[in-house]
Amino acid sequence: MKRLFIMMMLAVGAIPAPAFACGNGVSCVLDNRSYQAKTPEGWDGRSQLPVLLHFHGWGRTGTNVIRNKRITGGTDSNGVLLLAPDGLGKSWSFWSERPQDINFAKAVLKDAAKQWPVDPERIYISGFSYGSAMAWSLACDSGDDYAGFLGIAGTLSNITSRSCPTGPFTLRQVHGETDTVMRPPWGANSDTWKKALNLSGCGGSERSKEGRFIRQSWTDCSNGHSVRLDIHDGGHFIPKGWINTQLRDLLDR
Repeated sequence: MKRLFIMMMLAVGAIPAPAFACGNGVSCVLDNRSYQAKTPEGWDGRSQLPVLLHFHGWGRTGTNVIRNKRITGGTDSNGVLLLAPDGLGKSWSFWSERPQDINFAKAVLKDAAKQWPVDPERIYISGFSYGSAMAWSLACDSGDDYAGFLGIAGTLSNITSRSCPTGPFTLRQVHGETDTVMRPPWGANSDTWKKALNLSGCGGSERSKEGRFIRQSWTDCSNGHSVRLDIHDGGHFIPKGWINTQLRDLLDR
């Protein structure tokens, strides 16, 4: 009854929503770095929030992320807090076995948890292009710390052969068949997928046609994890609605 009363008061504006120091167009400053944040539309200002930490592509910024409807459409529809770190020089560092941006990503999540009621059990990592390779790097470093990864048009093996010591993890990847910027991984025969499948303890797979995608799914994985690769016939971009569909699926698990 008390919760219902509070929600009613919030709805009519009798109890003001708490003010936040940054986000929704105001950069969040973290030491000598920054990140952007966007709360989901319709959020009551108090309820616990799942998180999508999304790394921008090369030459872009976190501001580009929070203005991209193909990303925010998914986070808004699913009630997810979007965090978008700003890479130094509009790029990411993940070549070494302990890249500097791994620590920065973890610091962003820690700082965001001080400002918003983050659900620590529902933190998802994502990225596009070079940012997708950065997301893979984080998966390799500490994949079992997060609820899932959404890779878009980029994998770690496109850039470097560094090892993946962690696992298991849940992964969703989408890639264009005609992508000439970062080549697509071809299922279990690629080094990228051998890493992911070995870490997640996945067995056999099945192929299906899902709308515009040819999907290869591995569901017989360790600890209830799953790995999925969607291939479309296009190039280097974020497919419309893909992030929305993946978040909905992962949050329903």
